[in-house]
Amino acid sequence: MKLTRLTAVAGIFAVSVSLAACGSSEKTSEQAAAPGDSAGALVGVTMPTKSSERWIHDGDNIKLALEKAGYKVDLQYAENDIPTQVNQIENQITKGVKLLVIASIDGTALTTQLQEAADKKIPVISYDRLIRNSPSVDYYATFDNFKVGVEQATSLVEGLGTGPGPFNIELFAGSPDDNNSPFFFNGAMSVLQPLIDSGKLVVKSGQKDFATAAILRWDPATAQQRMENLITSSYGGGAKVSGVLSPYDGLSIGILSALKSSGYGTAGQPYPIVTGQDAEVASVKSIIAGEQYSTVFKDTRLLAAVTAKMADTVLKGGKPEVNNEKDYDNGKKVVPSYLLQPVILGKSNYQKELIDSGYYTADQLK
Repeated sequence: MKLTRLTAVAGIFAVSVSLAACGSSEKTSEQAAAPGDSAGALVGVTMPTKSSERWIHDGDNIKLALEKAGYKVDLQYAENDIPTQVNQIENQITKGVKLLVIASIDGTALTTQLQEAADKKIPVISYDRLIRNSPSVDYYATFDNFKVGVEQATSLVEGLGTGPGPFNIELFAGSPDDNNSPFFFNGAMSVLQPLIDSGKLVVKSGQKDFATAAILRWDPATAQQRMENLITSSYGGGAKVSGVLSPYDGLSIGILSALKSSGYGTAGQPYPIVTGQDAEVASVKSIIAGEQYSTVFKDTRLLAAVTAKMADTVLKGGKPEVNNEKDYDNGKKVVPSYLLQPVILGKSNYQKELIDSGYYTADQLK
């Protein structure tokens, strides 16, 4: 991570805290703290894995913002292993953390640990992925996940062009144990389903439901294998794939590998329109090279700043700002949420959104 990005995070956090200070004095009913009690408090932050570039950025950005605000941070990565994440959270509670920020691997696997946190009056902020089936989730910070799917589908349709079709497309969805995945898929289908119904788009494999399209743990190798199987089973006799709805850059890389092995990516048979999410370096390079068509950029610096501000407010006994109190029902309660807005990113605007903003340097994308 480059220093320019870290400095930007600190600046975003400082501005957001100053803007929100006048509206943060209301006390929560159960976790109000006396002024000064939070100084130097330990905050536990758990992220899913270091195998995805974005989670490294998330963890680093939150840690920096919280430390700038005067807190100590225990940052852990579980490498997509649920028992490891469970143990990490239990250890953080034992260490005496005053607040937990959790990006869960499986949003249904932490009910016992969250109850233990509630018993010790430790507030819990669910980060990016909503933790399910627990009343002990206090707040949720994320992007507008339904809109992420809408933007993925919008860019897919844009890339296919204005012709009458029909265009052959295939659908991929995220991990079924990630609460965000159905939001992404449903948002995309709100755009695609009318075009499928009209015949302009054709899912040639017939695999149109979330359960069939879902890729467990967001695994690129599984996505590559599924794409290979779809090509083999549904695209004989000269039929071609025109577009692929991919919900994540890591899956997009696997999908493109399968397509390349089947003869796509040449002047005579260019790649289909392939979407993505997270603006990971490899996929941005792929977009620049004319392979992957687009990604949805979620500026994790902003998400980290919002989360750190939320944590700071709660630890100081205040009620943090939220902008959605109706859509994120985790099965036990509607969790007060703060939603940020994603951005469609392609060849035409990556310079402005990523390099000019300091998210990446030009050298990183060479």
